[in-house]
Amino acid sequence: MMGAPDTMLLAAIPSPPQGVWYLGGFPLRAYALCILTGIVVAYFWSRKRYADRGGDPEVVVDALLVAVPAGIIGGRIYHVITDHDKYFGPGKNPVDALKITNGGLGIWGAVILGGVAVALLFKFKRLPLMPFADAIAPTILLAQAIGRLGNWFNQELYGAPADGPLALEIYRRVDESGYLAPVTGRSTGEVIATVQPTFLYEMVWNLLIVCLLVYIDRTRRLGGGRVFMLYVAGYTLGRFFIEMLRTDPATTVFGDIRINVVVSAVAFVSAAILFWATRNRRRETPEYVRGDAELSTASE
Repeated sequence: MMGAPDTMLLAAIPSPPQGVWYLGGFPLRAYALCILTGIVVAYFWSRKRYADRGGDPEVVVDALLVAVPAGIIGGRIYHVITDHDKYFGPGKNPVDALKITNGGLGIWGAVILGGVAVALLFKFKRLPLMPFADAIAPTILLAQAIGRLGNWFNQELYGAPADGPLALEIYRRVDESGYLAPVTGRSTGEVIATVQPTFLYEMVWNLLIVCLLVYIDRTRRLGGGRVFMLYVAGYTLGRFFIEMLRTDPATTVFGDIRINVVVSAVAFVSAAILFWATRNRRRETPEYVRGDAELSTASE
């Protein structure tokens, strides 16, 4: 006679017991490792995609060297501006605004400042920017998806209370002295809340859009920045709805609307209009991508 099962079905998604490990006093932060992993994966995939378009993959190294520091600075600036209440005001420490490893990078600040840095680089090298932008569009989104795992380790970016197998357990974390330390502490095992894992929703959405971008790019041979426009439109479409599920404190505008909801809506509409307006653009020739010829579209 078959006995009763020893385990129950997963009641909720567990959070990691900690997000920081100390090696000889050096903090090894999961959030930073997830971001670095995303950057590395995006780098190698970008080399292949840019080479497939006719570009020199070594250019990706130069772009990485200027885009990463500019992107981190831009992402942090955007986060601090849009979530300034976390760092400025009574009882707050403005120095915390500089602590990037504790979490908090706004993707649009990273894309804008990182994009400006890369655009200046390509202008200096006298190379066309749009083929490169199209090559890296899905790789950026894949890096974003990997980076979202860092929010899981930090127990952040979640929504309203929820239950069931898709809910996320939030643990009480304390430091060695027993004081609350949600990011740097270790779990006591006490579940203080079960919530909607909006970081997971965004990660899954990002992966779906990555697959869609690759498929459309291969079948339609898009060029002229149109893959990048689709990236912006696809990402912001999901972010618009996911952002409205989040319950963490955020700057609001127009009454009680989260600022990232507004930014997502504006970015989506802008990208959609640009995509439609450039509908006649096609994939550039390898000669043009290398900067050896005037603009002309490759045969389909």
